[in-house]
Parts: sequence; C-alpha cells; structure tokens
Amino acid sequence: MAMVCLTDFEEYAKEHLPKATWDYYAAGADECCTRDDNLLAYKRIRLRPRMLRDVSVSDTRTTVLGTEISFPVGIAPTAFHCLAWHEGEISTAKATEALNTCYITSTYSTCSVEEIVAAAPNGYRWFQLYVYRNRKVSEQIVHRVEALGYKALVLTVDVPYTGKRRNDIRNQFRLPPHLKVKNFDGVFEENNSPEEYGIPANTLDPSISWKDIYWLQSLTRLPIVIKGILTKEDAELAVEHGVQGIIVSNHGGRQLDGGPATIDALAEIVDMVQGRIEVYLDGGVRTGSDVLKAIAVGAKCVFIGRPVVWGLAYKGEEGVREILQILNDEFRLSMALAGCRNVSEINRNLIQFSKL
Repeated sequence: MAMVCLTDFEEYAKEHLPKATWDYYAAGADECCTRDDNLLAYKRIRLRPRMLRDVSVSDTRTTVLGTEISFPVGIAPTAFHCLAWHEGEISTAKATEALNTCYITSTYSTCSVEEIVAAAPNGYRWFQLYVYRNRKVSEQIVHRVEALGYKALVLTVDVPYTGKRRNDIRNQFRLPPHLKVKNFDGVFEENNSPEEYGIPANTLDPSISWKDIYWLQSLTRLPIVIKGILTKEDAELAVEHGVQGIIVSNHGGRQLDGGPATIDALAEIVDMVQGRIEVYLDGGVRTGSDVLKAIAVGAKCVFIGRPVVWGLAYKGEEGVREILQILNDEFRLSMALAGCRNVSEINRNLIQFSKL
C-alpha cells in the first residue's frame, strides 16, 4: 500500500498496534473535544494565495534558537516509543538527525538520554522536563542532558495532575514488564504505590509555579522553553520570567478538555510576545498546509506528536523519515502554490479565519 499522507500511517498504526497501545496514543481527556478541535481548527483557516511570484526556487529552511533546521517541523515530546517499535526513541532520533530538524526527547522515553545521543550523535535535540516532588530527580536529569549536549530544556507546565483519559482507565493501561521509563531506572525506590504511566503515582509536583522558572535557571545555562501556554497573559509572564521560547500546546488535548485548539490560541500569544521570544506550536498538524497556516499566524516552528508514533509503528526509523519527508514535500508545495519562496515570506496576509 502506498503511504501518501500522514492519515495513511494513522490507519496502518490503528490496524497493527495492540488496542491498549493505540488507545493510549490516541487518547484525549474526557470527551476529547480539544483533541479533535486541534485538527478541525486548521480547516477553519483559509489561505489567500498570491500568483506570478516566481517560485522556481524554494527554500524551506528556518532557525530555532539560532540553529538552522531544514524545515519548520520538529518532533514533539511523546512517551514510550518502544510501545510502537522495538528500537523506540533510538529510531526517532536517527530519523530526525537524517532530516536535520529538532527532536524534543520526552522525559518518559523508553530509551535513555545516553542511548539516544549515542544513536544519533549529530542530531539537534532539546529535552522535555517535568518537575517532581523530589526536586533532586529533576536536577539530576537536567545535569545529565546538559552534559550530553542537549541544546535546550522544554519545561512542560500543563500537567500539575494527569488529565482523565477514559480509555486508559478502562484498559488499565500499564507499561509492559519488558519496558520502563529508562531515564529513571533505579531512581524511584521500589515502593508499593500504584504506577501511573511507568512511574509511581503522585510523583509530579502540583505546587510548581512561576518562581520555579528561576529555580530551573539557577541549575542550568541551557535556554528554557515553556510548553503548554494557551493565553496571552501567561505568554507575557513567560517573557517577564526570562524564558527563551514558548510552545503553544494543550498536550494533544490530553489534559484540560474544553480549552482552545492551539492554532486558535496562537494569534493572541504571537501578538502579545511581539518577537521578544520565539513562539512554537504543537497539536493537530497533519499536512504541509497546516504547517504553512501555523507559520503564517506567527509560529517559528511546529512540532508533531502522534504522527511520529504512527511512523514508528509502520517501519521504525524509515517510517519516521517518511512522515517527515511527506510533511517537508507538502510544505514546500503549499508554500510555492501560495506564492512564497522562503519561510520569511510567510505572514498573516496569507490567511483569513473563515466565519463558520
């Protein structure tokens, strides 16, 4: 079967992954309104293409935090890649390195940060961080990834508690015995508290607040990107607290149900930030024209989550490469058809929000 678009990979993954694994990756919180709206919101945005612009040569390159990547699509942090493919995050890292873009490695990886670096030594990587009640756990992983050459920390701020994902509860989702959260091997003492997503329940720190940005800055010289911002008020606070970037994200619709689609939240955040720091987005990106729309609203780069897992389920590293290549090709084509020769020519004039 020819794999022509990202939906083809989604259908393959749904067919071939165990039900509980598929349900875990696909899950949204509660009624999944936000998860679904992340996709639908792109269809409410119309493009305003310009003609006769000489698009014989096109350039999709851009930069994130000063580093050049081949096109404005990176890999969002998602957990447990070994559930989809035996080599898991190692395959993801190799594919991202091959396509010269940014891979945000999840705290909840089923390969260690050391294994990921060894597999793709020249890859450009950021590390996604959670803050634990035992702050030493967070401190140790920060020092580990800084020493390994990760180039930024991505602090996830939308999980003081885990959202209610109904199918995971119904399936009593657990990591299979042969897999573990590799970065924390031996870190959490064996105790009898119930497991939640691979580590003991109630280990995340719900008291995390803006002052903890300063705490994190005191630990590291790495740039800090905050993931999970959805309002202009929080965007302003992020700038005031001296972070280097924001990922507009609702955690793939897996946390608070009923919040905005990320592409709908993006404009007010970009307008508030006014170029003082970089603004990125994840959630619902499935085509090259989705990428074009997000860049036009003002994102510097977008990140994809679930499609990476579909690529892994299809064919490991090769599958993830194909996903990225398809998005790259589609983005280049959409750009040209809209009359843009390079990423800097993409702006708000290119779009209109349709009045549905």
